[in-house]
Amino acid sequence: MSMSDHIDIVQLGKSTIENETRALVQMTASIDHRFEDAVRLLHTVSGRVVITGIGKSAIIAQKIVATMNSTGTPALFMHAADAIHGDLGMIQQGDIVIIISKSGESPEIKALIPFIKNFGNPIIAICGNAASFLALQADIFLDTTIDQEACPNNLAPTTSTTAQLVMGDALAVCLLQLKGFSSKDFARFHPGGALGKRLYLRIKDLSSQNAAPSVKASAGLKEIIIAISSNRLGATAVLENEVLLGVITDGDLRRMLEKHEDLAGIQAKDICTLNPKSIEEEAMAVEGLELMRTYNISQLLVTHQGQYRGMVHLHDMIREGLI
Repeated sequence: MSMSDHIDIVQLGKSTIENETRALVQMTASIDHRFEDAVRLLHTVSGRVVITGIGKSAIIAQKIVATMNSTGTPALFMHAADAIHGDLGMIQQGDIVIIISKSGESPEIKALIPFIKNFGNPIIAICGNAASFLALQADIFLDTTIDQEACPNNLAPTTSTTAQLVMGDALAVCLLQLKGFSSKDFARFHPGGALGKRLYLRIKDLSSQNAAPSVKASAGLKEIIIAISSNRLGATAVLENEVLLGVITDGDLRRMLEKHEDLAGIQAKDICTLNPKSIEEEAMAVEGLELMRTYNISQLLVTHQGQYRGMVHLHDMIREGLI
């Protein structure tokens, strides 16, 4: 029997999460006046936020940069090892530098700090060692000290990098609140992918790509079938004097055929669903999706100030990645 057979993997996974959770709860004590000072300093920055680190802390720095950029705080990443070999030119007047380190004693960090201080840029330290060179030299020290890594050998950065990441998230969230950063702002920075589409895509963006099938209330069965089948939307609107009266779906046609043997004389107004579910073309696409889900329907009629403009289908939502 191998050593791995004696390891309780489920319990080890749980203990890892418990370790990191305890550390984060304890870290709330570090959210004090220093944290507030850091947020207010970052809020008033005239330049960018330059975030740097070494090793795993450098990876965390890149994530925080991405979060800040996407929430309205211009930021860029500078690797601490590359900084003293030319990348210091990234730092401009008006920038604020955030240095992330567990020990605060890495040779690259210790070599970097005097140059930044000579430039006159404020330094915010996210560090797990209050007595370190970094913590003592920084203008503002944000404490991410932990008792122990989740790694059984207390070596691999696990809980410490989680603490750094959460501190960065706390800064970013406070900044977006101070900036009044809204969902519309978020959409401007996330135009691609399903998330962006949920925030900016409107019903008219979908309906404009489709036909607007319709028949008069007096239309016969042949005309109804052509209107439904030719536009591949599975339905057609029914209009009376150009006013939306109802909708006929391919399902309505099947049910009608089951109920009626004599099809002569059947008109659209006889088989349409009155007061169909509709949505204004300026509404968000996700609102239309919610209506479809609520009423378990595949099509929505699109209107503008009550006038019929077109149709959206569930397939449109799927195509745009909203589902």
